[in-house]
Amino acid sequence: MINTESFEFESVYHIFSHVNGRELIFREETNYHFFLKQLNKYILPIADIYAYCLLPNHFHLLLRFKSFNEVGTEDEHQYLMKNFGDFLNSYAKAYNKKYDRKGALFLNTIKRKRVNDEKYLLKVVHYIHNNPVHHGFVDNIENWKYSSYQSFLSLEKESKLDRKTILDYFETIKDFMGYHHSNVEYDYLDLE
Repeated sequence: MINTESFEFESVYHIFSHVNGRELIFREETNYHFFLKQLNKYILPIADIYAYCLLPNHFHLLLRFKSFNEVGTEDEHQYLMKNFGDFLNSYAKAYNKKYDRKGALFLNTIKRKRVNDEKYLLKVVHYIHNNPVHHGFVDNIENWKYSSYQSFLSLEKESKLDRKTILDYFETIKDFMGYHHSNVEYDYLDLE
């Protein structure tokens, strides 16, 4: 379920959610792959994905909702909300079936922060990619398999991410990597 504040076409959002309780959203590698498959199925038709990070008990997405003309619907709020609900429900139902569990997998609301400027956008990208380090899962972001960071480093490989939009802020891939390894202050940005 998503809170009542509506999404808007052509807007960029940092979206994140946690597991309900102390369980895990991702117990094994196949869970991560299935989540990304469902993300592609339900969210790619309505949004360009800039960055993501999947952690055992929560996830982060940075995306831009497509324009009204690209999506072709009249009720943007209902349409965008429905796709997100379908996305999370499809994952939760498959997860519950696989692990013989019942009840809500995710918290009742997805948290989201609208991204209104370039400085904030880049800080969110940094935050998302550094989240596994922040939570102590790895010492270096290059070692986390379940984020979009590696995709940015492997430009020769095809990706469904909109890497160009983010990389246009950097002169070179080395600048992109250097930024990710720098200390960026984002405590006041309310990213969790």
